[in-house]
Amino acid sequence: MKSCFFILLLFGTTALNAQTFFIIDSLPTLTPEDASFYLAGNIGRWNPENEQFKFTRQTNGRYWLFVPDTNGIIEYKITRGSWQTVEGAFDGSVIPNRRIVIGESDTIYIRIAGWEDQYIGGEAHTESSSANTQVMIWDTSMLMPQLNRHRRIWVYLPNDYYTSKKAYKVLYMHDGQNVFDASTSFTGEWQVDETLAALESEGYETCIVVAVDNGGATRINEYSPFINEAYGGGEGDAYLNFLVNTLKPKIDSSFRTLPGPENTGIMGSSMGGLISHYGYFEYPDVFGIVGIFSPAYWFADEFFSYTLEKGKIGTAKIYLLSGKLEEGFWQSTVSMYDTLVHIGYSGEEVYSIIPDDGEHSEWFWAREFRSAFMWLFDLE
Repeated sequence: MKSCFFILLLFGTTALNAQTFFIIDSLPTLTPEDASFYLAGNIGRWNPENEQFKFTRQTNGRYWLFVPDTNGIIEYKITRGSWQTVEGAFDGSVIPNRRIVIGESDTIYIRIAGWEDQYIGGEAHTESSSANTQVMIWDTSMLMPQLNRHRRIWVYLPNDYYTSKKAYKVLYMHDGQNVFDASTSFTGEWQVDETLAALESEGYETCIVVAVDNGGATRINEYSPFINEAYGGGEGDAYLNFLVNTLKPKIDSSFRTLPGPENTGIMGSSMGGLISHYGYFEYPDVFGIVGIFSPAYWFADEFFSYTLEKGKIGTAKIYLLSGKLEEGFWQSTVSMYDTLVHIGYSGEEVYSIIPDDGEHSEWFWAREFRSAFMWLFDLE
């Protein structure tokens, strides 16, 4: 009763605007004694160490945070200062974002069950994670209404994002499990975060990267609009609809982005290369930067007739990559390059490279990512 009376005294004179009082009243046993806690959410641009949203320890052992002028939906998680040390389930596994609707002043009590860096199974953002501190799991389970599925979304922010006010280009990537973190990848990662961090240390401006996990068993279906009778496909339009009409608007409203097609890229490998190719030709007003790595054009011959029928559709930068050790892949990549040149794309708009040692593997795509990124984003 005393604590309730104190809260009324503290905020009773400023009740014209909705205000929220967050209280952490339970912590896991293994929480470090010197830990600091932060609210990372859509009200703080998902910064995991925003001093404005740092909790204050009280004499009773609780941690309090007062947030004035709150309204609407708040999505958030509690961190210990990074996305590697974000809250999780009791065993440290990933949990969905906390979500509350604020309409009037309220007090929210928070019980933290566990921390992801104490996960006993080795999932993303644990001690075994290879993702750097500029990577966050922005949404653990975003709804894809077009497919009635959910998907984990990763976000990489340039190292000067929180110290500048500028807006950034954005690159959307598929197979998010393989983009940043070896501990969540299938057979290795692209090391996109390490590559971009290295470029930043050399003085280059990079971009925001948004990586969408694949759907496992539904991956092939989602990454092709055309159906292969033996393997599947056919859901590519719905998947792109999610990227363009659900995910991108949320990214643009949550981060400082340059939203036009000349500043928005799409990139993937194998089947992810297919959907990147198709995504550009279906949405040239959205994507103007296209990275197509080891594309599986064999999956559907329709890609060639489709591209010819579409013809040249404005200005773009298209990077085609395949390796000589990818039998069947590199030949069709060369054929697609010839097709793009035939319909009017110039050497400044389309580039193709076929390294002799290239294999259908993450190590190859990781190695080639830097060169592709520099050409696509005009850093050369």
